[in-house]
Amino acid sequence: MKYNCGGLLLIFCLGSKLIQIQLNPPVKLNCDLGEGAGSEEAVMPFIDQVNIACGFHAGSPELMRKTLLLAKAHGVSVGAHPGYADREGFGRKSVPCTPDEIYELVLEQITVLDKHAIPEGITIDYVKPHGALYHDMIKNTEVRSSVFSAVSEFPASLTVMIQSTPKIETHRMEAKALGLCLWAEAFADRRYNNSGGLLRRQEGGANLDRAQVLAQVQQLVTKGSVTTDTGNKLMVAADTLCVHGDHVEGVSGIQEIRKLLSNE
Repeated sequence: MKYNCGGLLLIFCLGSKLIQIQLNPPVKLNCDLGEGAGSEEAVMPFIDQVNIACGFHAGSPELMRKTLLLAKAHGVSVGAHPGYADREGFGRKSVPCTPDEIYELVLEQITVLDKHAIPEGITIDYVKPHGALYHDMIKNTEVRSSVFSAVSEFPASLTVMIQSTPKIETHRMEAKALGLCLWAEAFADRRYNNSGGLLRRQEGGANLDRAQVLAQVQQLVTKGSVTTDTGNKLMVAADTLCVHGDHVEGVSGIQEIRKLLSNE
């Protein structure tokens, strides 16, 4: 047997035939932490993957180390969470960069987190860009190519976490050309629009309340869909589900989200 981008692939012989069975793993729960919101200890016991800020949009060496050690203690997979150099705007503003500059800032931030992880015996497993860089990666081919190239050049094998949109299979093919796997991500605490994107945080209803969060998670894991801001049903296939560490409603419902995912 072996693992591939889509989970566990069982390969065995039945007589003269080679049989392959794809086993898709349960949806994982991830959270952006190490950003200064102070929710690390409350959230870490209930998640599978932690996206750790690398100092450009938020975070510090001490907060990186603290979050890494909490992840290790709870057996949580670690991902680098690189963003634009925009601490004032929390990385939520697009910063004009050339493709080479995006490549360098992503690779530098992965390397920074790795330097803190290595002495603790911790391995970085994946990369999830933050904020505006995340959304630019989805919308802009050049940005996406630069991010993918930076991750592929890192000495260790890393997966990229990217939003599950109607173009996810195209994005998988682009990543595969560079030897990368993608994890398709859905959002527990954000409202979707009809095109599969997220409502801007400034728009009314963009951040879901606790009851809405739980209803959206239930719909995602049982029906593979979300209800958009206009009431339409949108199919969303996801490997991992994000709850934001700086979003009070998302954090307060984390235990119930964990229960929903455990019982899926």
